[in-house]
Amino acid sequence: MPDDKSVLVIGLEPTLIDFSAPEFAGTGMDAAKVRAGLQSSADALTRLGYGVQMCLTDFGETAERVVRDQLRRRPFGCVVIGAGIRTMPSTFLLFEKLVNVVHENAPQARMCFNTQPGDTAEAVQRWL
Repeated sequence: MPDDKSVLVIGLEPTLIDFSAPEFAGTGMDAAKVRAGLQSSADALTRLGYGVQMCLTDFGETAERVVRDQLRRRPFGCVVIGAGIRTMPSTFLLFEKLVNVVHENAPQARMCFNTQPGDTAEAVQRWL
């Protein structure tokens, strides 16, 4: 049985993102801003009583295995898949694969989606 206050946040490892590439250039983000947003959201969730586990992946070489391993370690009440995976055309197939990994390995978990690293807490609160 999952702890309903446990959250797994899945996102791209910011240092692997080419923020000068056309699809990422318009986001106004860089690795430092992504990390700061993730940390801010993790801190906010912790203050609200949630247990947060970050799971940062590559663009697909090991992402499925990394996420599967995290999901098998313990049950989660909620899984967040970040906008960097969900909204970019180049990561659409990765998003699809990760949704299925979550579905197979954490069918009890609510899924939610942020629009940027800084609004992860709001996404979680919509579902937990």
